[in-house]
Amino acid sequence: MAEQFIDLRSDTVTKPSPPMREAMAKAVVGDDVFGEDPTVNRLQEYAAGLLGKEAALYVPSGTMGNQTCIKVHTQPGDEVICENGAHVFNYETGGIAFLSGAQVHPVQGKRGAFGVAEIERALRPDLYYMPKTRLICMENTHNRAGGTIYPLDLIREVSAFARTRNIRLHLDGARLWNASVATGIAPKEYASYFDSVSVCLSKGLGAPVGSVIAGSAAFIAEARHFRKIFGGGMRQAGILAAAGLYALEHNIGRLSEDHEKAAFLARELAQVKAFDIDMGSVQTNIIIIGAEKSGKKPEEILAALRAKGVLLTMGNYMGLRAVTHLDVTMGEVKRAAQIIRETCGRL
Repeated sequence: MAEQFIDLRSDTVTKPSPPMREAMAKAVVGDDVFGEDPTVNRLQEYAAGLLGKEAALYVPSGTMGNQTCIKVHTQPGDEVICENGAHVFNYETGGIAFLSGAQVHPVQGKRGAFGVAEIERALRPDLYYMPKTRLICMENTHNRAGGTIYPLDLIREVSAFARTRNIRLHLDGARLWNASVATGIAPKEYASYFDSVSVCLSKGLGAPVGSVIAGSAAFIAEARHFRKIFGGGMRQAGILAAAGLYALEHNIGRLSEDHEKAAFLARELAQVKAFDIDMGSVQTNIIIIGAEKSGKKPEEILAALRAKGVLLTMGNYMGLRAVTHLDVTMGEVKRAAQIIRETCGRL
């Protein structure tokens, strides 16, 4: 994108910083398909430690991470419970059906979170003509709900219930780092209640490519098999893994700055009469902006803002989404707020 734009479309639009590029240039590499890339191995060990798991595996994308975990956990014909707005259900191109032959049973949560009551209503009885409820997927933070944080007490309740029913738990923790920074709860504490977890290195942390999945040693051994089948086996991937290592070592703590920028922007945009913003959902770096009262289609509003130099994306139905990140300054956020208010205040 041209530099004149204030790009609030996603925290995936960031570019590697000069120190991160230097780390990439100096990376020692090997053949990761043979398990011989020392930088990839360091990244996996470091990430496993942060998440409190026995082992971890570097994958090219968050979608591959989630789908690989789901594939390990399920068999064709099984059923996966997730929230209605979940990324694995809405934004991974039907991967659960296509890659795992499983079907999704979505439940309606509150700000992206659901509990035992919702699971019990969705749970299949043990009858031969019913699919088996094999896996529950939870998302923290929840993208479509506005970067909301999954309450830890609810995670504990769901985990305890799932153990009694022999149901596996997977955490889509693409932005788990944001939840951890916002709450002070360590990533390993969140991850401890799940059989597998996927975390992103490019969302928020500024790495150009990659995610990491973590779980038991046996789980990761099987996941490596499916990563290869899905085309995710890379060779001298240490050049990319070095960026991920730098991101984990240097860019987690600073996520609080992105949260401050989002809170400021949300307060400013809440003053636009044509907008509806649930301020209680603005907990990290994502803002969902309801625009139905404007009488305009979201595409029209996006085009008008783009013409003024501000980039947003579609949010939920008839809504917009703004995401703050390390490549947009507080000054740029303030300027974007002014432009949006001036442009949309007349709607």
